[in-house]
Order: sequence, then C-alpha cells, then structure tokens
Amino acid sequence: MNRANIIGLVSVIVVIVSAFLPWLTIESKHLAFTGLSTTGSSFGEPGKLNIAVAVIAGVLFTLRSKWFARINLFVTAFLVAWTFRNFILFSRCEMGVCPEREIGLYLSILAAIVAFVSVIFSNGKK
Repeated sequence: MNRANIIGLVSVIVVIVSAFLPWLTIESKHLAFTGLSTTGSSFGEPGKLNIAVAVIAGVLFTLRSKWFARINLFVTAFLVAWTFRNFILFSRCEMGVCPEREIGLYLSILAAIVAFVSVIFSNGKK
C-alpha cells in the first residue's frame, strides 16, 4: 500500500469518527447536534450517509486495481460534496439564531477533502 492510500484510509476513519463528535451548538435553545443525533431539528441524520460512504471509500482504498481507484474517485467526490452540503446546511443562520460550529463539522469536511486528494495522488497500484 502506498502512502496516499494510507493517508486516505486514515482520513476516512476521521470522517467516521467526526460523525460522533459535536457538529454545532445553539446556545439560546441549549441544543447540541452531532452527525447522528439531531433531535430538536429537521436536519435528519446526515452522519449515517457520511459513515456509509466513508466505509465504501475505505474498502476501495485497500483494493488493488486502477478501476477501484477510479471508482473511489467518484465515491470520495460524493463524500466531499455531501460533507460540504452538511457544512452549509448546519452552519446557516435561521430566524436570527446563528449556531456555533464545532470541531466535528470542520473535521468531517477537512478529512473528506484529504481523502479525495489522496485518491488523486494514488496511482491505483499498491
């Protein structure tokens, strides 16, 4: 396994871990949201899809073929798009209440971008 695949594997693990970390807090209502626990809002549970796509990307990082690397390019691009969507959705202000972004939201977007870049630098051969 080359260095780019190892970095990509670590970054998808960070995406999975960040789904359990706090994503944002709303101090006025005393609410704290993670990727999997959004009770009191209409956000849904976007962390479940983050985890599923990150697991698929992690499996594709370990497989040895150019085709798996090409498929992983699509999968990690979707992961970046989904985490960016979550970042925009969770951090917007509504009705004068602006939430405070927490570490999990930043970690998920950063790790997804690192996974995507590591697929680009991977040559598909281990």
